[in-house]
Amino acid sequence: MPLFTANMLSAETVAHITGVTYSENPHITIDRLRQLTLTYIDFEGKEKVGLMICAAEAAEDLLWIFSELYKARYQIEKIRLADEYGGDDDLIMADNCSSCFNYRFVAGTTTLSMHALGRAVDINPRYNPYITGGKILPSNGAEYADRSRDFPHKIDSGDLCLKLFKKRGWKWGGDWAGEKDYQHFYMP
Repeated sequence: MPLFTANMLSAETVAHITGVTYSENPHITIDRLRQLTLTYIDFEGKEKVGLMICAAEAAEDLLWIFSELYKARYQIEKIRLADEYGGDDDLIMADNCSSCFNYRFVAGTTTLSMHALGRAVDINPRYNPYITGGKILPSNGAEYADRSRDFPHKIDSGDLCLKLFKKRGWKWGGDWAGEKDYQHFYMP
């Protein structure tokens, strides 16, 4: 039976993320985070269960979105906590891991990422790279930067994942005017 649950973070989870993707800060506290258990279909068509941490206000939307993706057998390679990668965004993206919470700044800036607030989700990032100033992240996603090409796991205007996030009022980095972040969905 598929699992779609949201719970307060357990003491074990808090211990696991503290000092990796979470540290005390003035922007979000542990009690405002939720741990989601999500059933999804991987790239081999197998049912898997992944964990994701998000802001409490994002939990209901994400449970609904991932439930709908599961019902449609939409493929996501993997869903894991950012802590499994030491919070290293480059490693997370290169491994094509879909994730949410990671208390960090936007690369090369002092601006908090929406991921730091648990209000952003990246989906299949290798196939849906972040493109800015001629730089493509992850670097192993360069072959997927040409969005005029057709390939599996591509998020574009006809994609179910995009339609579901937009239905819940979330924004997409693929709609940005300058840089593009095709993997990135965020709650305004």
